[in-house]
Amino acid sequence: MKSLNYHRVLLAIGMVGILTACSVGRKFEKPDLDLPEYYLPSATDTVKLISWKEFIRDTVLVDLIEGAIAHNFDMRSALKNIEIAQSYFRESKAAFYPSVSARILGFDRQYRSEKFYSSPSSKWYAEKGTDAPANLYHYQSQFSNSFAVSWEADIWGKFRWQKEAALAGYKENFEVQRALQTSLIATIADSYYSLLMLDEQLEVARRNYTYRSNNLKMVELQYQSGEVTALAVQQTESQMLEAAAMIPKLEEEIGIHQNSLLLLAGKLPRHMERELNITDIDVGKEYNVLYDVPLSYIQNRPDVLAAEYRLRAANARVGVSQSYQYPNLTISLTGGVNAMLPQNWFNIPGALLGGITAGLTQPLFNRRAIKADIEVARKQREIAEIDFQRQVYEAIVETENILISINKTQEQLVIAERQVNIAQKAVKDADMLFKSGFATYLEVISAQRYLLDVELDLVTVKANMLIARVQLYRALGGGWE
Repeated sequence: MKSLNYHRVLLAIGMVGILTACSVGRKFEKPDLDLPEYYLPSATDTVKLISWKEFIRDTVLVDLIEGAIAHNFDMRSALKNIEIAQSYFRESKAAFYPSVSARILGFDRQYRSEKFYSSPSSKWYAEKGTDAPANLYHYQSQFSNSFAVSWEADIWGKFRWQKEAALAGYKENFEVQRALQTSLIATIADSYYSLLMLDEQLEVARRNYTYRSNNLKMVELQYQSGEVTALAVQQTESQMLEAAAMIPKLEEEIGIHQNSLLLLAGKLPRHMERELNITDIDVGKEYNVLYDVPLSYIQNRPDVLAAEYRLRAANARVGVSQSYQYPNLTISLTGGVNAMLPQNWFNIPGALLGGITAGLTQPLFNRRAIKADIEVARKQREIAEIDFQRQVYEAIVETENILISINKTQEQLVIAERQVNIAQKAVKDADMLFKSGFATYLEVISAQRYLLDVELDLVTVKANMLIARVQLYRALGGGWE
């Protein structure tokens, strides 16, 4: 008899093992996005993006970024979301193990009256040596300590799919946090370079104001000697005031821009020192590490990886929903001590209790709910696949657009530098000719105005080049290491 029971146990365990191997769902495969070969990874794609601290070489900017990563509110919230996802993942791993519960110092006493369908507890009143009353007699009494163990066999892979979905959710939140950090670094760098642009534009305005002030003094002397008319003085003074009006306007923009940048970095308003200015940076050579990076490196972008993990989670949830249409096997064990009178509570073995239950539960009719859940899960997987493809395509388009901007901004930079050189020479020539009487004050004013415009344009183009390099670094997946 014992041998027969032993073999039955082995047979049951073997059957559970066989059924456990019959999991539902399908293994995740990255979808074919129908991309040209030059967008796909190859064996030659061995270049690795450097860390953002190596890419950004200005110590002031590095300090701003480090402060933002540590104190930015969105970053702090993203870290909490990662911790939440990690807790769900740990919970999913625990589903493979049995659940254990205990009931300590359990007490249950029930009373009934004569109209009740049963009779008083004879054993209770017999041990007490009294007769049972007609009403509110002692019907049942239990004093117990017990424990229960319950385990559900993962026959169809439900727990495995739940674990995979939770792991994908955790990794997705991690990539969302990295994407947020990448975007934050790029935003701060853009704002910082814009601040340097405003600084340099302010210097240009001040130089022009000084030059035009000196020119006004010269015109006033010529007016006093009768060489020019009052109109020349008025026109020259108007030009000087035009340059002067730019100074407070730019100072206002610098102050507001600086405070906004400090707030983004988690700092209060204060004066912010600058280590470099735009003229110190050779934008034609800075960050040339990007030139050899293949476009297929968009696969490193956190937003692309996050979309892939969303697709993985959606695929796993299909497996979870399919598992509910098949029977599940649950085994439960209970044990402990149980007695009617407290003095017999620990009367071993007389007070011992125990039990084992096992069974397969198969849903038969649930108003099509399980089938609907499967259909919804499949559609959600298809939506996640579409979103993944959209994310990849948008990343490629964004990167291509930035490459176009860098190329065309480089051409603008060459032209802008030539314009400044020509304008500076034109101002010198016009000044000399005016002093010699071979040029009018209008020609001098025109040359000065043109110089101011092209100098401001050159500063803007340099800033745009630096910003475009930062955006390319972000678009290729850098900025989170």
